[in-house]
Amino acid sequence: MPISAFFLSRRRLLFTAGAAALASCAQPLPRPVAGESRLRLLGEATLPHKMQFEGTTVGGLSGIDFDPDTNTWVAISDDRSELQAARFYTLGVDISERGIAVQVQGVSTLRGADGQPYPRRRSGGETVDPEAIRLLPGARGVLWTSEGDYRVGANPSITEAGLDGRFKRSFDTPPLLHFGKPGTGPRDNLTFEGLALTPDGRTAWVAMENALQQDGAEPSLHSGGGACRFTAFDVASGRAIRQVAYQPDAIPRAPKLPGGADNGVSEILMLDENRMLALERSFAFGTGMSLRIYEIDVRQGSDVLQQERLHAGQFTAAPKQPVADFAQLGLARLDNTEGMCWGPRLANGRRTLVTVSDDNFNASQVTQFAAFEYLD
Repeated sequence: MPISAFFLSRRRLLFTAGAAALASCAQPLPRPVAGESRLRLLGEATLPHKMQFEGTTVGGLSGIDFDPDTNTWVAISDDRSELQAARFYTLGVDISERGIAVQVQGVSTLRGADGQPYPRRRSGGETVDPEAIRLLPGARGVLWTSEGDYRVGANPSITEAGLDGRFKRSFDTPPLLHFGKPGTGPRDNLTFEGLALTPDGRTAWVAMENALQQDGAEPSLHSGGGACRFTAFDVASGRAIRQVAYQPDAIPRAPKLPGGADNGVSEILMLDENRMLALERSFAFGTGMSLRIYEIDVRQGSDVLQQERLHAGQFTAAPKQPVADFAQLGLARLDNTEGMCWGPRLANGRRTLVTVSDDNFNASQVTQFAAFEYLD
């Protein structure tokens, strides 16, 4: 019997029984008006700090996904094989109008092309920094990203693995997205943070957390800095086929303590073949987290895959529309949310959106799952 965690959420019920009955009678569901949030909180669940499961420490959950055909849930840990070998978990998740419950059910060790678990950085060999995960259709396997590690020469990567974690293949990432000489290429630890898969499973999009060095500065209190590159890969061939620019916000709140502040893209998720949600996460010392979701249409951004440097006036970033500000959703707390996926549909037919926070294995943070009704 696996050790598990089962935490029912704090509940928020905004529909009365009468309203629920009306919703079940083929009447049109209410849509949010301009400026309103498209998310309605259903509930939250948390896991204990440094919860132990089959010899591993559950935490650092930076990506989550769900396959409705097989009822498979996965969540990836960003442990760089420091506590235990790099890994992802399978979960049992129950979502309804009453809230969300989460149970850890299994763990899979990620393995390299040599069949061995990825080693610690100080041990040498191929090191990884897992950040995002997506289930391939029918849960036949997963795609996962690593941010790489500049200090040991490990480039950002996209890998296909089986549900048992065994290596299948690596995608062919463009040299533009590899670590380069000073002043060019990605910034360390600001690379492949987000991953999205189109509904047909044919195209995978990977999102940079911040701009390439030659594309502009990191976000500040006064500017969003350079544009992030979102790259589309053909899943069958593993090759990049398109790239659009996304302009992040300026840092929304000033720090109140020494240590500074940041902002970047922590996850992306496809609404359909062309529309995408982008989650921006900001942290300021003494102020805390800020989380916002935006919608973009990748068709409205120019293809910048062949542009070595993004010069102002020579490209069009995909315009974005606000979807939700997490500070207005009624969560018990805002933490380091890095994972986002679609969950099962509710009885009224609407989709659920599920998020998870990365606690950084830090006792002052939390592994928080949140479920929302998506008001589209």
